[in-house]
Amino acid sequence: MIERAATADAGEILTVQRAAYVAEAQLYGDPFIPPLVESLEQVRKVIETAVVLKAIDDGRIIGAVRGRLSGTTCLVGRLVVVPDRQGQGLGTALLSALHERVPEAEAFDLFTGHLSAGNLRLYRRLGYRETSRERMDDHLTLVHLRRTPDRSPPQR
Repeated sequence: MIERAATADAGEILTVQRAAYVAEAQLYGDPFIPPLVESLEQVRKVIETAVVLKAIDDGRIIGAVRGRLSGTTCLVGRLVVVPDRQGQGLGTALLSALHERVPEAEAFDLFTGHLSAGNLRLYRRLGYRETSRERMDDHLTLVHLRRTPDRSPPQR
């Protein structure tokens, strides 16, 4: 089940986020990536000011995604799924739910690291296309992607 997160969910969402981003931190050799150092108060604030969706299974939060409207663009961030449930379609379900919950968005923008092959495959499968790359330092280049409503995901 996917539903809107409440501020009371902040702690559990932060725990899921940290568990999900450990692999990314290891991939890039950086234990201080923003999702791992974000505070509980910061997560609460995002839940209050943005669209934050959570995936629940048997009372447990197993994934989350956030989106914030900036003009006519929804800025997507922190798509996370607990490690023991990754690869089961939850990321797809969460992003699809966000697309539905923000129908006024003319585009959805997000970014991921250049080495995050699984993330890039998921985003491309859901109709996101690369718009630019931004070199952050020697070990990280951010890949910026955009999805517009006319780029619906391919039918299976």
